[in-house]
Amino acid sequence: MSLFSKQIDRRIAAYQRELIETHYQEVENMYRQTRGWRHDYRNHIQTMKAYAAQGDLEAIKKYLDMLDVDLNTVDTVVKTGNSMADAILNSKISLAKARNIPVKVDAHIPVQLKMSELDLCCIIGNLFDNAIEASMKLPEGERLIRVYMDMKGTQLYISFTNFTAGGKLNKVGKGFRTSKGEGHGFGLVRIDAIVERLEGYLSRNSEEGAFTTEILIPQE
Repeated sequence: MSLFSKQIDRRIAAYQRELIETHYQEVENMYRQTRGWRHDYRNHIQTMKAYAAQGDLEAIKKYLDMLDVDLNTVDTVVKTGNSMADAILNSKISLAKARNIPVKVDAHIPVQLKMSELDLCCIIGNLFDNAIEASMKLPEGERLIRVYMDMKGTQLYISFTNFTAGGKLNKVGKGFRTSKGEGHGFGLVRIDAIVERLEGYLSRNSEEGAFTTEILIPQE
């Protein structure tokens, strides 16, 4: 292996470690919020009991409305059947919504996957990060990310589509030209490497106003 190849491998590995650390920080933040709400649950009950003892139904209603809003900020939005997919998808959905990017998800993983959680995390995380970055170039109101995941026979099918600014992207070799930095490129390389290692299929397609990545991973 050449010195240049070794340098590239080291940089990809470093990017991968940084990526995974970021994902797990996002997930931990989400669950920390959930644990905090559960910790306060008893106090919430005691407060509403006090209002009930006073016969103050209006105060109870306002308190319940406040709790409903608070719970919606930590509730699991997507439940695929796979805990790692749930964690990554929900953390990224939270990030997208914070950037005013609507996300539509239809994801179902009813079987135990053979691929590792690390590989699943890398694929979903990179795809979502790329979609969020592309969406930020659009005005609010024109942004949208669509995610679809399901089993097709014995293969896991993953599809990410995001609206894009301008026309079709220019294809360069097997990929598409990007204005992002080298971290973005390593993310794409990492996805390609995982799919190739798992003997899967990957397709990227750029149309007017939309970019779609489709992946099939055998699970036999």
